[in-house]
Amino acid sequence: MSFTRFAAASLTALFVLPLAAFAQLPQPSLQLPSSTPPSKSIKLDVVVYTKSGLPVTTLHQQDFTVLDNKSPRPITSFAVLTSADEPVEVILYLDAVNTPYELLAEIRVGTDKFLREKEGVLAHPTTVAVLTDDGLQIANRFSTNGMALSDDLKHRQIGLRKIGRGAQWSSIDRFEIGIKAIHQLVAFASKLPGRKIVLFISPGFPLLSGPNAQMTAKQQQEIFGDAVYLSTQLRQNNIAFYNIDPVGVSQSMYSANYYQTFLKGVTNPGNAQFASLSPQVLSVQSGGLTLISSNDLPGMIQRCVLDADSWYQISFDPLPSEKPNEYHHVEIRVDRPGVVVRTRDGYYANPTPVIIH
Repeated sequence: MSFTRFAAASLTALFVLPLAAFAQLPQPSLQLPSSTPPSKSIKLDVVVYTKSGLPVTTLHQQDFTVLDNKSPRPITSFAVLTSADEPVEVILYLDAVNTPYELLAEIRVGTDKFLREKEGVLAHPTTVAVLTDDGLQIANRFSTNGMALSDDLKHRQIGLRKIGRGAQWSSIDRFEIGIKAIHQLVAFASKLPGRKIVLFISPGFPLLSGPNAQMTAKQQQEIFGDAVYLSTQLRQNNIAFYNIDPVGVSQSMYSANYYQTFLKGVTNPGNAQFASLSPQVLSVQSGGLTLISSNDLPGMIQRCVLDADSWYQISFDPLPSEKPNEYHHVEIRVDRPGVVVRTRDGYYANPTPVIIH
């Protein structure tokens, strides 16, 4: 897929100009990884919590109902898993491109505090990725030694930047850097075994979407193709995104929650928006969380990572479909009052590369 350069003002006002002046950026076409061959069965990781946030781990297969486009589907496999049963890796992603400069020190301190809690003993193998103007820096080494990761973080140069958030073209550059980083993270995590959690500590890149946005049919096809690609890669490679917005309550709730406008799955090119690829939207769609930071960043990181302690793994045979890239909404219902259930919100049947003419 290719992407375009956007000639627009900053999205802090949630306004964009016509998308006419774009330069093409190469992006991967939809290609299922050879290590994970296509399977008829759809596999979901499901987390269940009480409303107070306590995990529920005593449910049985008969307590779950799977709906595929509102049609009940028989469960073909069921398991209750922990990290002792399946490997779990955590990638902490610090965004120095889209985070306001004055908050970079805070997220660095908060992340460092998380790494050093409990005498630096982490529950899961973890690595730290840092996004700067020069691109994504990610160490190809995972460790449960939080002290060692903290020492490594101290040597990362994350404060300097060439792209100013107030610059006329900053939205364009930050969007392109952010999209490229998502592709790199997915490619990196796809090679890892087991379950992967990618935790974005980031306000996300500019959404470049809104009621005044004007997109060509070709641009919408490109976004749709990438939505299919990322959704399929995340599902088949057992990757979930999580997002903590470090700007927190200092921004308006309208700005903080604007991503919710784009949470529905992209069913066709006609409803594709650039915001459909944002970390917040992808986090919710992949079964993760999108949180607005409070004064307890270490606690919020811990809340996200808690999902990897135990979960249910459920498989079902999807509804038949002959149409390529047909979006199916998935819903999991649990026969237990007062619980919260999260999993992926859907999948694309017959995922096929989108041809751009």
